[in-house]
Amino acid sequence: MTILEEIRKGGTPDTVRKACETEHLSPEELSRSIDLGHGIVPSNLLRNIVKPCAIGGGSRVKVNANIGSSRDLESMEQELLKLKTAVACGADTVMDLSTGPAWRGILSHILTRSPVPIGTVPLYQVFGEVLERGGDVADVTQEDIFRAVEEHCSAGVDYLTLHCGVTRRSVALLKSRGRRMGIVSRGGSLMAEWMEKRGEENPLYSGFDRLIEILHRYDAVFSLGDGLRPGCISDAGDTAQMEELVTLGELQQRSLAAGVQVMIEGPGHVPIHRIAENIRIQKTICNGAPFYVLGPIVTDVAPGYDHITSAIGGAIAAVNGADFLCYVTPAEHLRLPDVNDVRTGVISARIAAHAADIARGIPGAVEWDNAMAEARASFDWERQFKLCMDPQTARRMRGEALPEDGDVCSMCGHLCALKTSRRTLGKA
Repeated sequence: MTILEEIRKGGTPDTVRKACETEHLSPEELSRSIDLGHGIVPSNLLRNIVKPCAIGGGSRVKVNANIGSSRDLESMEQELLKLKTAVACGADTVMDLSTGPAWRGILSHILTRSPVPIGTVPLYQVFGEVLERGGDVADVTQEDIFRAVEEHCSAGVDYLTLHCGVTRRSVALLKSRGRRMGIVSRGGSLMAEWMEKRGEENPLYSGFDRLIEILHRYDAVFSLGDGLRPGCISDAGDTAQMEELVTLGELQQRSLAAGVQVMIEGPGHVPIHRIAENIRIQKTICNGAPFYVLGPIVTDVAPGYDHITSAIGGAIAAVNGADFLCYVTPAEHLRLPDVNDVRTGVISARIAAHAADIARGIPGAVEWDNAMAEARASFDWERQFKLCMDPQTARRMRGEALPEDGDVCSMCGHLCALKTSRRTLGKA
């Protein structure tokens, strides 16, 4: 029995109760949201997740960290260090996007060691292995694709990105209307090439009922992928993106009817003034399903700083209803992220998520900031370090300027505004 089915029979799954321990929601409230399809708790029945999390349904905005190696840079040790770093910095979930020859071993170790839910993209492996052997995308069979999905589920993966909305119709619309950047999703581009060369419909779409059966067996969650997401701001909101979204909304209803939880993935590159409308459209078309966004990245001209462009977009998206932010690191568009990039990416996305939680009135969010204000007003540096999102960096930066503790910082020194304020206004 899946989590969704247990809820519909009147039960409250233990995983749901555990996910509520870090929320303001009661297990009953979260269960109602899951029943409606507005929230999810990813948890493969083969895993006992130490830190399950709720996504959507009025819960705190969550953050995902992508890790994973490539054929050109493959290291088990580095990926496990990235996992450890991401979790330590506060990532709520981690996706393993490894594409190198050792991906099975890396995924196995990540699943064994991760206290948080793990997601994957099975298409990367099924196409990657064929191309590695010198084959062609068209050599992949429908059975290969379904077998890959089953392999990931049976390994214990909690949620799977599946590009079910990249259909022959949506790709035809993209071709006819034109696009500046084409298809920038790896999974989406591979599926489009497969359909073009074989003259067949996307099996993830035509065989969606079979996918439901596989995910149902393991109580894995659909993350319906945005294979036609915009890769530059001028492509945002085009016909192909909207056509894919309509398809995903239909598939979401079929998944829920079968007792399988589902969330929807979203853009991508979107200019600031179009983010709110993107979220509203998605929430309407996809019946209030949890929305998982990459960024959005709000300008295309800041390589090396896309953790900032995405944090800006992520905060705006989350204020307008996005539920789950996929981090973007400084390495985006440039290279494979390293451990330091992972740290920076997680913290940047968490800043965006927390800022949105405050604006959304999530209980407990602003209280965290109030506690920091009190610690600053009283020059309680240790408490400030404990309260801040990245204690390690804050402590290091203060120590570099003022090795000894004191009631000043090197910015204001003897002109400290708080001290002046105390003399003028009295101590609050």
